[in-house]
Amino acid sequence: MNFEELFAQYPCPFTDEQVQAQVAEIEAKHFAENNHVEVWKQCLHQIDYTTLSADDTIAKVEKMAQAVNYFEKDFPGIPNVAAICVYPAMAQYVRATLDDPKFNIACCCAGFPAAQTFPEIKVAETALALKAGATEVDIVLSVGKFLEGRYQDCFDEIAEIKAVCGTHHLKVILETGLLKTAENIWKASILAMAAGCDFIKTSTGKISVNATPEATFVMCNAIKVWREQTGVKMGYKPAGGVSTTEEAVQHYTLVKDILGEEWLNNEYFRFGASRLANNLLSSIVGKETKYF
Repeated sequence: MNFEELFAQYPCPFTDEQVQAQVAEIEAKHFAENNHVEVWKQCLHQIDYTTLSADDTIAKVEKMAQAVNYFEKDFPGIPNVAAICVYPAMAQYVRATLDDPKFNIACCCAGFPAAQTFPEIKVAETALALKAGATEVDIVLSVGKFLEGRYQDCFDEIAEIKAVCGTHHLKVILETGLLKTAENIWKASILAMAAGCDFIKTSTGKISVNATPEATFVMCNAIKVWREQTGVKMGYKPAGGVSTTEEAVQHYTLVKDILGEEWLNNEYFRFGASRLANNLLSSIVGKETKYF
């Protein structure tokens, strides 16, 4: 892959200052019209209900799966979350507990959250996660390699892991808080999409700066340009730091304005979240609710 040609074909059209100004303009114009119960329900339906902690236990992930099992009975008329997201070693217990054999299980693989391991291990871990019951795979871009300009290495890792995933969705986490600039976030988005991923995702939730409206703006515009030039429709997932109803609606507003109505579903738009599910549910029912 000639990355000079790739980035010349898809140049970043924004400065950091322009990104900030356009985010503020979109939110000022459209946030209020999206801040209502039907949008809150849709955002809940787009959540990858997540636990990625060192103290995760079998009992904890089984409890999460049971919450998904009983949700529609306990909250009729409110759509369920989109997926459960866990570490690979927990996938088998989630799969065994879920009533719906088709319910999505996402696993964060390939040396998550730092991606600082051997490519062979990344590929093997992905294959093992799928064998254990995962239906989706989330991986982290090798940020250190990207910042060194080792674009081919980054590209090859994503392409190899996607080959293992086959028809299963592959989400590539760019760790935008480490990329910092609009240009870097844009280039990483283009690289990941060129390598064959199905979603681009902001963050791991493991560093100080995670999903921001500015990152959503840049990544969604990259998805828009990619769709216009290739015809390929990519998914988008803001994750890490999106915990309140207001924050979810901010990201929803940007996705709607940039990508349009056809992205407003859980096939192409997800939230990676743990606290967000309860906060959205509380907003929907009108009182504090700690179900998830």
